[in-house]
Amino acid sequence: MPKLALYGLPGAGKSTFARLLATQAEAAGVPCKVVKIGAPLYELQALMYTLAGRPLLSPTTQDGLLLSDLARHLRRINSTSLTDLFAAKVAAVPAGTILVCDDMRAPDVEAVTRLGFLLVEVHAPQETRWPRRQARGDLTLAREDHPNEVPVHRTPDHRVANDGGLAALRGQAATLIERLGVKM
Repeated sequence: MPKLALYGLPGAGKSTFARLLATQAEAAGVPCKVVKIGAPLYELQALMYTLAGRPLLSPTTQDGLLLSDLARHLRRINSTSLTDLFAAKVAAVPAGTILVCDDMRAPDVEAVTRLGFLLVEVHAPQETRWPRRQARGDLTLAREDHPNEVPVHRTPDHRVANDGGLAALRGQAATLIERLGVKM
Protein backbone atom coordinates (compact mmCIF):
# COMPACT_ATOMS: atom_id res chain seq x y z
CA MET A 1 0.00 0.00 0.00
CA PRO A 2 1.16 3.55 -0.65
CA LYS A 3 2.88 5.71 1.93
CA LEU A 4 2.56 9.46 1.48
CA ALA A 5 4.55 12.21 3.20
CA LEU A 6 2.89 15.61 2.89
CA TYR A 7 4.86 18.81 3.18
CA GLY A 8 4.29 22.50 2.69
CA LEU A 9 4.26 25.77 4.59
CA PRO A 10 2.05 26.21 7.66
CA GLY A 11 -1.57 26.72 6.65
CA ALA A 12 -1.15 25.04 3.26
CA GLY A 13 -3.73 22.40 4.22
CA LYS A 14 -1.56 19.35 4.90
CA SER A 15 -3.65 18.00 7.78
CA THR A 16 -6.91 18.71 5.98
CA PHE A 17 -5.62 16.95 2.87
CA ALA A 18 -4.47 13.99 4.99
CA ARG A 19 -7.98 13.65 6.48
CA LEU A 20 -9.50 13.83 3.00
CA LEU A 21 -7.10 11.15 1.72
CA ALA A 22 -8.05 8.91 4.65
CA THR A 23 -11.76 9.44 3.96
CA GLN A 24 -11.31 8.62 0.26
CA ALA A 25 -9.24 5.51 0.97
CA GLU A 26 -11.66 4.21 3.59
CA ALA A 27 -14.60 4.86 1.22
CA ALA A 28 -12.80 2.53 -1.20
CA GLY A 29 -12.53 -0.08 1.56
CA VAL A 30 -8.82 0.45 2.20
CA PRO A 31 -7.64 1.27 5.72
CA CYS A 32 -5.64 4.47 6.05
CA LYS A 33 -3.71 5.79 9.02
CA VAL A 34 -2.33 9.30 9.54
CA VAL A 35 1.04 9.10 11.30
CA LYS A 36 2.90 12.14 12.59
CA ILE A 37 6.64 12.64 12.85
CA GLY A 38 5.90 15.43 15.32
CA ALA A 39 3.72 13.37 17.71
CA PRO A 40 6.45 13.33 20.40
CA LEU A 41 6.59 17.12 20.20
CA TYR A 42 2.93 17.34 21.22
CA GLU A 43 3.63 15.04 24.17
CA LEU A 44 6.50 17.29 25.27
CA GLN A 45 4.38 20.40 24.75
CA ALA A 46 1.61 18.95 26.96
CA LEU A 47 4.14 18.05 29.66
CA MET A 48 5.66 21.53 29.60
CA TYR A 49 2.27 23.23 29.91
CA THR A 50 1.30 20.89 32.75
CA LEU A 51 4.57 21.58 34.57
CA ALA A 52 3.96 25.30 34.05
CA GLY A 53 0.60 24.94 35.78
CA ARG A 54 -1.37 25.59 32.58
CA PRO A 55 -2.49 22.17 31.29
CA LEU A 56 -3.76 22.19 27.72
CA LEU A 57 -7.42 21.39 27.18
CA SER A 58 -6.85 19.57 23.88
CA PRO A 59 -4.00 17.32 22.72
CA THR A 60 -4.13 19.01 19.31
CA THR A 61 -3.54 22.52 20.65
CA GLN A 62 -0.52 24.07 18.96
CA ASP A 63 1.96 26.45 20.49
CA GLY A 64 3.82 26.87 17.22
CA LEU A 65 6.81 28.67 18.69
CA LEU A 66 7.29 26.01 21.37
CA LEU A 67 6.81 23.09 18.96
CA SER A 68 9.37 24.55 16.54
CA ASP A 69 11.90 25.07 19.32
CA LEU A 70 11.32 21.58 20.75
CA ALA A 71 11.92 20.06 17.30
CA ARG A 72 15.09 22.10 16.88
CA HIS A 73 16.46 21.02 20.25
CA LEU A 74 15.54 17.35 19.80
CA ARG A 75 17.31 17.35 16.44
CA ARG A 76 20.32 19.11 18.00
CA ILE A 77 20.58 16.42 20.68
CA ASN A 78 19.94 13.55 18.26
CA SER A 79 19.32 14.40 14.61
CA THR A 80 17.32 11.20 14.04
CA SER A 81 15.28 11.17 17.26
CA LEU A 82 11.97 12.13 15.67
CA THR A 83 12.36 9.99 12.57
CA ASP A 84 13.54 6.97 14.60
CA LEU A 85 10.36 7.12 16.69
CA PHE A 86 8.34 7.66 13.50
CA ALA A 87 9.94 4.61 11.83
CA ALA A 88 8.94 2.46 14.81
CA LYS A 89 5.32 3.66 14.50
CA VAL A 90 5.33 2.98 10.76
CA ALA A 91 6.66 -0.55 11.31
CA ALA A 92 3.80 -1.28 13.73
CA VAL A 93 1.03 -0.45 11.22
CA PRO A 94 -0.65 -3.54 9.74
CA ALA A 95 0.14 -4.44 6.13
CA GLY A 96 -2.46 -3.28 3.64
CA THR A 97 -2.86 0.12 5.29
CA ILE A 98 -2.23 3.36 3.42
CA LEU A 99 0.00 5.60 5.52
CA VAL A 100 -0.14 9.40 5.38
CA CYS A 101 2.36 11.58 7.22
CA ASP A 102 1.00 15.12 7.30
CA ASP A 103 3.89 16.91 9.00
CA MET A 104 7.14 16.11 7.19
CA ARG A 105 9.80 18.81 7.27
CA ALA A 106 13.03 19.19 5.29
CA PRO A 107 15.22 17.41 7.89
CA ASP A 108 12.95 14.34 7.60
CA VAL A 109 13.08 13.82 3.82
CA GLU A 110 15.85 11.23 3.66
CA ALA A 111 14.42 9.15 6.50
CA VAL A 112 10.86 9.06 5.16
CA THR A 113 11.92 8.28 1.61
CA ARG A 114 14.05 5.40 2.94
CA LEU A 115 10.85 4.13 4.57
CA GLY A 116 9.21 4.11 1.13
CA PHE A 117 7.13 7.27 1.41
CA LEU A 118 6.22 9.25 -1.70
CA LEU A 119 6.58 13.02 -1.33
CA VAL A 120 3.46 15.15 -1.80
CA GLU A 121 3.84 18.92 -1.82
CA VAL A 122 0.75 20.80 -0.65
CA HIS A 123 0.88 24.42 -1.75
CA ALA A 124 -1.37 27.37 -1.01
CA PRO A 125 -0.63 31.05 -1.62
CA GLN A 126 0.33 33.23 1.33
CA GLU A 127 -2.91 35.20 1.16
CA THR A 128 -4.78 31.91 1.67
CA ARG A 129 -2.47 30.39 4.30
CA TRP A 130 -2.35 33.36 6.67
CA PRO A 131 -6.13 33.53 7.38
CA ARG A 132 -6.21 29.75 7.82
CA ARG A 133 -3.40 29.90 10.35
CA GLN A 134 -5.15 32.65 12.27
CA ALA A 135 -8.46 30.73 12.24
CA ARG A 136 -6.89 27.57 13.70
CA GLY A 137 -6.71 29.12 17.13
CA ASP A 138 -3.09 28.18 17.80
CA LEU A 139 -1.65 29.55 21.03
CA THR A 140 1.24 30.98 19.01
CA LEU A 141 2.09 30.80 15.32
CA ALA A 142 5.40 29.30 14.26
CA ARG A 143 7.52 31.60 12.16
CA GLU A 144 7.72 30.63 8.51
CA ASP A 145 11.42 31.52 8.54
CA HIS A 146 12.14 29.10 11.42
CA PRO A 147 14.78 26.44 10.58
CA ASN A 148 12.03 23.77 10.74
CA GLU A 149 10.22 25.47 7.88
CA VAL A 150 13.08 25.59 5.37
CA PRO A 151 11.98 24.47 1.91
CA VAL A 152 12.24 20.83 0.91
CA HIS A 153 14.77 20.69 -1.92
CA ARG A 154 13.47 17.55 -3.53
CA THR A 155 11.10 17.17 -6.46
CA PRO A 156 7.80 15.85 -5.11
CA ASP A 157 6.18 12.75 -6.52
CA HIS A 158 2.85 14.61 -6.50
CA ARG A 159 1.80 18.24 -6.14
CA VAL A 160 -1.45 19.54 -4.69
CA ALA A 161 -2.54 23.14 -5.25
CA ASN A 162 -4.80 24.10 -2.36
CA ASP A 163 -6.03 27.46 -3.59
CA GLY A 164 -9.70 26.54 -4.00
CA GLY A 165 -12.34 25.37 -1.59
CA LEU A 166 -12.75 22.16 0.35
CA ALA A 167 -14.65 20.48 -2.50
CA ALA A 168 -11.72 21.09 -4.87
CA LEU A 169 -9.27 19.68 -2.33
CA ARG A 170 -11.52 16.64 -1.80
CA GLY A 171 -11.45 16.10 -5.57
CA GLN A 172 -7.66 16.20 -5.57
CA ALA A 173 -7.59 13.65 -2.74
CA ALA A 174 -9.84 11.32 -4.75
CA THR A 175 -7.67 11.79 -7.85
CA LEU A 176 -4.47 11.04 -5.95
CA ILE A 177 -5.96 7.93 -4.33
CA GLU A 178 -7.00 6.68 -7.79
CA ARG A 179 -3.55 7.50 -9.25
CA LEU A 180 -2.02 5.38 -6.52
CA GLY A 181 -4.03 2.40 -7.74
CA VAL A 182 -6.75 2.36 -5.10
CA LYS A 183 -10.03 1.58 -6.85
CA MET A 184 -12.93 3.79 -5.79
